[in-house]
Amino acid sequence: MNTLPTVGRFMYALPLLAFGAMHFMNAGALAGMVPIPGGVLWVYVTGLALIAAAIAIMARKKAVLAAQLLGLMLLSFAIGVHLMGVMNAPDQAAMQSSISSMLKDLALAGAAWFMSGHLAESPATPTV
Repeated sequence: MNTLPTVGRFMYALPLLAFGAMHFMNAGALAGMVPIPGGVLWVYVTGLALIAAAIAIMARKKAVLAAQLLGLMLLSFAIGVHLMGVMNAPDQAAMQSSISSMLKDLALAGAAWFMSGHLAESPATPTV
């Protein structure tokens, strides 16, 4: 059963790596969702942060800090981007999409904080 936490760590980090890459591939489209000035710049910064967090979690280098900061960033997305989308949705379909995105980011933030606790408590190399 020692392999399950490792598999879970990679299953969590690999999609984050993909999300980060998608920030670079779709920066123009995502910039419109940024609620603060400097849209495209923030898309690139958050894409880089997602990639850095994924690598840190997979490599277990500064992984606790990376997971804690990732959780904070994802919570800020849920509140600052998706909750605003829910409140300003022009129709039911847009509202449901924003709610789904908000719940996804809340779940990922919670999982990041859970993972930070797990990584802090478990040794980086298994003991025999």
